Amino acid sequence: MDFTLSDEQMMFAETARTLFADSCTPDHWRKMMEAGAAHDDARWASIVETGLSLMLLPESAGGIDLSEIDFTLIAQEAGYVALPEPLVESAGVAAPMLAALAPGHAALADPLATIAIAHPINPFVANADSAAAILLEKEGEAYLVTPDQVTLTAQASIDPFRRLFRVEWDAANATPLGKADWDLALDRAALFNAAMGLGLAQRAVDLAVDYAKERQQFGKPIGSYQAVKHHLASAQVAIEFARPVVMAAAAEIGHRDMQARARVSHAKIVALEAADKAARASIQVHGAMGYSWEVDAHLFLKRALALSRNWGTPAFHRARIAQRLFTQPNGPEQTFARESKNA
Repeated sequence: MDFTLSDEQMMFAETARTLFADSCTPDHWRKMMEAGAAHDDARWASIVETGLSLMLLPESAGGIDLSEIDFTLIAQEAGYVALPEPLVESAGVAAPMLAALAPGHAALADPLATIAIAHPINPFVANADSAAAILLEKEGEAYLVTPDQVTLTAQASIDPFRRLFRVEWDAANATPLGKADWDLALDRAALFNAAMGLGLAQRAVDLAVDYAKERQQFGKPIGSYQAVKHHLASAQVAIEFARPVVMAAAAEIGHRDMQARARVSHAKIVALEAADKAARASIQVHGAMGYSWEVDAHLFLKRALALSRNWGTPAFHRARIAQRLFTQPNGPEQTFARESKNA
């Protein structure tokens, strides 16, 4: 499988990296937390202006009509800065679903608007209070409501930038959209969560490496000690092993079969395990102060913990992998087997 990225893909990723590096720093997070804000309107406007929110929308809905691989690269950059705005769930999952059901819907007309999604696999809806519209599911059918048409009950969240809500609604007050592909929404969300996990993991390691170069003990940087080196090397190895798994899932997701679903589940598990491992290693390298509010590593651990339970628990995704392993051909020659051809 060829994972070579095109010049255009690399350009989009670099654009996102530069934008996020300039507008989403720890100082930005802390100012938002002090103000009790979950998103930054100016940063979101910049994201929309660069076209990142339009990548998966079809041209008929005013989008760029790119692939999941393209958006996976953007999600990874969003994870690297622990982006507070719901770029993944709105632009990567909810908006494409709405565009597939009703490409001319008014909710897609405002480029600055975000769309929340209440998938049946998730008990709560993220960022429902700030969304222009919310996609809901009932018996496989999709419905669209605005926040003022439902009752939102706030839920506790480990991540200060992921506001969670229980949604109570009545189908009589919602706009029916017809049958929707909720399985595709789940796979896209799990894949993009995995990509964010890669970004979270790499940022946690980078924070620890920078600190280990500066912090001195017994007259030399702590990064020169073998125990610290091995700790961070183990975290980096987990990232490097997870990266091709995520890219393979992005390349295969379009097949929409058991093999593709297993790849997505594999990606979500290993990428968020890498993020958890890297964040904990970063905290430990920072020593006692690593457990304090002042060190940024805790934000990456909180986001990793939140994403690991969102869009399918690890147990759910292990079960999907098991289904692939126990019902389809296995072995080196069957690594890239397709369900329809190799059953």
